[in-house]
Amino acid sequence: MKQFVKATLVGGILGMSLAMPAVSQELEAWGTAGGWDVLIDPSLGDGCLIQAEYEDGSLVRIGFDRNKGTGYVASFNDNWGDIIEGETYSILFDLDGQEYDGEAIGIYVNGVPGADVNFTNPDFLFDIAQKYTMTLYSEDGEVMAIDLGGTSIGLEAVIQCQEELG
Repeated sequence: MKQFVKATLVGGILGMSLAMPAVSQELEAWGTAGGWDVLIDPSLGDGCLIQAEYEDGSLVRIGFDRNKGTGYVASFNDNWGDIIEGETYSILFDLDGQEYDGEAIGIYVNGVPGADVNFTNPDFLFDIAQKYTMTLYSEDGEVMAIDLGGTSIGLEAVIQCQEELG
């Protein structure tokens, strides 16, 4: 289990409502690397991803959506009950001081609320791989911070997984 640094839900970040596709519950195991599970998501065009659960019950996924041609970071936690599925939330990622603005979409997997952030900037993926802490902020303050230990090794395995799948 990955070390949990901090996670709290910060409410009051509302946006426009969007229809969201269902997130696959049928992930296929590929292996493990750097303390992360490496999985394949058939619903995302056989996109490979890494997944880890933190001590507070947060689940984090970083991977590729081959249907959209994007990367993504998704986080889930039972304590985030205020998240509305399909709602758009303005967010800021801080990777050891390097900041990225973005939007998260509220999603649910197995009844657990979460947020999904898609990105097309490859520098963001490389920054995740090389950094130590990822902190997510909403308009109202810090939402969560996670230890990125082993992420570089995990993302190397995701790339290998993706190459194997063609």
